[in-house]
Amino acid sequence: MPRYNLTSLRALYEQPFFDLLLQARQIYRANWPEHEVQLCTLLSIKTGGCSEDCAYCSQSSHYDTGLEKETLLPLDKILETAQRAQANGSTRFCMGAAWKGVSEHDAKFQSVLETVRAVGKLGMEVCVTLGQLTPEAARQLRAAGVTAYNHNLDTSPEYYPNIVTTHTFQDRLDTIRAVQQAGMSVCCGGIIGMGESELDRLKMLEVLCTFDPAPESVPINCLMPMAGTPLEGQPPVDIFQIVRLIATTRLALPKARVRLSAGRTRLSREGQALCFFAGANSIFYGDKLLTAANPGVDADRSLLEELGLGITKPEPLTPIM
Repeated sequence: MPRYNLTSLRALYEQPFFDLLLQARQIYRANWPEHEVQLCTLLSIKTGGCSEDCAYCSQSSHYDTGLEKETLLPLDKILETAQRAQANGSTRFCMGAAWKGVSEHDAKFQSVLETVRAVGKLGMEVCVTLGQLTPEAARQLRAAGVTAYNHNLDTSPEYYPNIVTTHTFQDRLDTIRAVQQAGMSVCCGGIIGMGESELDRLKMLEVLCTFDPAPESVPINCLMPMAGTPLEGQPPVDIFQIVRLIATTRLALPKARVRLSAGRTRLSREGQALCFFAGANSIFYGDKLLTAANPGVDADRSLLEELGLGITKPEPLTPIM
């Protein structure tokens, strides 16, 4: 796979729109079943009270967003949601907790491990996003049955300090490295519409292209402005910029699932169709993503059916050695 740098990514991104889409579609068809979309469900298992100051997040304790701090959800509630998600067609169940991070010594981490083992028995892919990890915590997550860890870069290294000051871009990379060394796949993308430039988005993609192994999935999130956060007044991203970024990501990372993630409620059906054509082949599915609204299950089913897109069937999970 070619290792794209910023210059080659810009050359892809800035070419005529339809030329870019056709190239991305060809690469997509060469590497993936053409008419399938993977459905993933994301559940917040611990909401609010996070010590981080991420400018986009309603769960940060630094901002007055009206969100109540909650404790870790009980196992039976999590399993109930996972079973419902599986019945609705989801093959991956992702659990997120509003923490700066966890270590193997935390009692809350042991509770998460128990939850992972229980969800894994359903036969779904298990993904978690818990913030920063120590190498040992990453190893234990893998041993418990986690197949993927979500840890987004959010934006470019240069723009990152404008969004978060309580940890660094290098902290993100260190956790991603620990995840890869533990044998989990990496789900890593970013958020667009936070005031960054189009060049910042390509710089983020350039970093993703340096991962070895490459990320298994790349979520493209459009900012959902949350009241009380510093970014609450940000306007929507132009749909053609979104499609260009998805197409460029598909060309640069042909084997990665490109996930159309948060912000789909701000996209028209036609806009989402263009994203699928450009190479997106996964969505977060369900009425809510952590604390943000998401298109309803029935609306998504209707759109996929109208586009002639089927649902990816679950694959046999790789045994943990």
